[in-house]
Amino acid sequence: MAGDATPRSSIRDRLRALSMRPGGALSQRPALRSALFGALGAIAILVPVLSWQNARQAPAQRLTQEDIDAAVEHALKSVTLPSPAAKAYEVIERSVVRVDGFVVDPKSGEENENGVGSGVVILDNGTILTNLHVVAGSDRIKVTFFDGTSSDALLMGMRPEHDLAVIRPKTIPDDLFPAAMASTAGLAQGDHVFAVGFPFGIGPSLSAGVVSGKGRNFRSPEGNQVMTNLIQFDAAANPGNSGGPLINADGEVLGIVTAILNPNEGDRTFVGIGFAVPIENAASAVGMPPF
Repeated sequence: MAGDATPRSSIRDRLRALSMRPGGALSQRPALRSALFGALGAIAILVPVLSWQNARQAPAQRLTQEDIDAAVEHALKSVTLPSPAAKAYEVIERSVVRVDGFVVDPKSGEENENGVGSGVVILDNGTILTNLHVVAGSDRIKVTFFDGTSSDALLMGMRPEHDLAVIRPKTIPDDLFPAAMASTAGLAQGDHVFAVGFPFGIGPSLSAGVVSGKGRNFRSPEGNQVMTNLIQFDAAANPGNSGGPLINADGEVLGIVTAILNPNEGDRTFVGIGFAVPIENAASAVGMPPF
């Protein structure tokens, strides 16, 4: 391997000459001189060894585009990727709550369930957005979190024109995770959305669909209220979904599910058209900017 590296004796001779030069930095700093002697000595030993090892290695194989395509295809076939719905749900699941309202019978004093709905945590202090019609008229409100724990909650505010209520539980889990919110400004018909909540009290459940319209108006079944500027969607929603979040593929809240269209009076089942209050309007109910 002669010629692969500078001979060790030559390195030592050059270093010794530098160290003996009058006024030289090495002659004035013994510690530096010793360190350089050791470092250069190690290099003199290491370089021939590395050269010998490199000489023994086989030349690297050049990858072709066909090789890369085959590797990608194999990876896709061998690894099952989560669906967009599964990824969105993983983001939002810790922020969705069940909301139960109870009333006390004035005659018997017994407490009866007044309704069940959904809600979404939007602040780390436990502040929750839900529908006003979910909690209206209730003597007591109970919230059940993702981990199964529950707490009584107080009604902190309401926005009747948007059927929104703000509630805050008395106690919250240590690992409570508020949801992120996303602007609806760029939302377009055909965009994928997911409704998360407790339809008929079952859940948390997720349904998938698309935005089927924007800026819709909806009149309540009683005919005494008209809500405007709603997001229309076709992800399945049923009684109990009210107050739950409508999210995008990133698990961000676009709106609060508030109503479903019922062509047949009294038949409260999903026929393919649901409505959600845009998060910009919903966040204003708690006096906060959504972004």
